[in-house]
Amino acid sequence: MILAAAREQFAKAGFERATIRAIAGDANIDPSMVMRYFGSKDQLFAAAADFDLELPDLSDIARDRLGAALVDHFMKRWERDEVLIVLLRASATNAEAAQRMRAMFASQLLPVIAKINPAEPERRAALIATQTLGLALCRYVLQLPPIVTMPHDEAVAWLGPTVQRYLDAPR
Repeated sequence: MILAAAREQFAKAGFERATIRAIAGDANIDPSMVMRYFGSKDQLFAAAADFDLELPDLSDIARDRLGAALVDHFMKRWERDEVLIVLLRASATNAEAAQRMRAMFASQLLPVIAKINPAEPERRAALIATQTLGLALCRYVLQLPPIVTMPHDEAVAWLGPTVQRYLDAPR
């Protein structure tokens, strides 16, 4: 209940403007209870932003379509849950949020990339993150007109080959 209220407030107001009092109000509890369970706003945010990227099993996808499949998945994931957008916004100015984002990608994306190509998986995963996070920033945070109005399939067609290159390039 508290985490649901926190996610809603962080999505609506952003990390900086969300208050413990507003979160507690949405959860119908006293603000002191939020602090008792989570200790601080940063720790509450960390718990609320503990997020599953829900990366799909890519074993049934043709090797040359993996880049497009990853871009498609990330776009759908960003569109489905505002908490990821809040985490992206907050990670630019908040060390805890930035660490949470790094940990999320390291623990979830890196193993998937290592299965696809075990050569330099950290580098490949980081490069893929530049594309997926860059797309999310431009489309959902900055709302750059050419990107925000681009149909989903067209964005996948543009970015899929770049991500594919990161998966397959010898270096």
